Amino acid sequence: MKELYPLFGIISVLNTPFKTDDTIDFLALKTNISRALKAGVGGFLVPALAAEVYKLTYSERLQMVEAVLEEVNNTVPVIAGAGETELAKAKKILCSYASLGCRSVLFQIPFHNENQFRNQFKELAEIDCDMIMLQDWDPTGYGLPDELILDLFLSIEKFRCLKIETVPAGPKYSRILELTRGKLNISGGWAVTQMIEGLIRGIHAFMPTGMHLIYCEIYRLWTGGRQADAENLFRKILPVLSFSNQHLDISIHFFKRLLYRQGIYSTEIVREPILEFDKVHQQIADQLIDYIIALEKELSNNENN
Repeated sequence: MKELYPLFGIISVLNTPFKTDDTIDFLALKTNISRALKAGVGGFLVPALAAEVYKLTYSERLQMVEAVLEEVNNTVPVIAGAGETELAKAKKILCSYASLGCRSVLFQIPFHNENQFRNQFKELAEIDCDMIMLQDWDPTGYGLPDELILDLFLSIEKFRCLKIETVPAGPKYSRILELTRGKLNISGGWAVTQMIEGLIRGIHAFMPTGMHLIYCEIYRLWTGGRQADAENLFRKILPVLSFSNQHLDISIHFFKRLLYRQGIYSTEIVREPILEFDKVHQQIADQLIDYIIALEKELSNNENN
C-alpha cells in the first residue's frame, strides 16, 4: 500500500523575479524562499504557471530549480514543474531536473483523450524520480475524469500527489479522496479561494503564490483546533482574493507588486505577453497591498507578544 506523501500545509508556487534587464533575480528569489520558510511553508513548486513558465527558457527553468534546491537545502519538499506540452520536451526537462537531484516533479499534460493522456503519463513516469504530482488544471470545467485519475494512481506507484484546479474544485476534492481512500495527496491550487471548504473536506495542502504568513497562520489555526479563528482570518483576505484571482495574469501582476512593495523583489516586472495591469488595477492593488502589509504586521506582533 502506498504511503501518503508528506506534503501538507502551504506549498508556495513561486513567482519569477526579473531584474530591469529582464534576467532572473536569483537573490530576490532566495529572499522570497527564506521568508516563506520562516513563515512556515511546507514546500515549493517551481516553475509553474505563476512563474510564467512558458516564457522561461530551458536553461532558466533549470537555474530556478537549482537555486530553490540550494536555498531549501532539503528542509521541505521541492517539486519541479515540467511546464511542457510536447512529450519529448517534457521528458528532456524532467531528466534534467533529476540530474540536479530534484526527486519530486509535476506533470502538466494536455488532455485530448483518455488513451493519449494515460500513455503520455506512463511514458513520463519512466523517468528517475521518487514522487509525481499531476496537475489537474481546468479553469472553466471539471478537469480530468475521476476514473482516469484513479486508474493512474493504482497503476503508477510514484503518482502520489494531485493538484486540483477545476471548477468547482470542492466536490472533486471529496470524490478523489473517497476513491483513493485518502491515500492520494490532494492539493488545492488556483482554487485556494475555497481554502476553508478545502480544509473542511480534508485536503492536505494549498498552493498560493504569496501572503505566506497569512496562509500559514490560517492553516495553523485550523489544524490547531481553532477553526473559528481560521475562518475569521481567511475572511479578512477575501477582498484580495476577489481582485487577484479574476485572471491568472492579474494574479501574477498583483503578487509581484506585493513582493516588490514588501522589499522582497527588486522589481515588479512581468514578461510579455500578459494582460494589461492598468492604472485602475494598480490603484486597487496598492490599497489592498497596504492592507495586507498591515495585517501581516499585526500577525507578527501578536506572535511576538
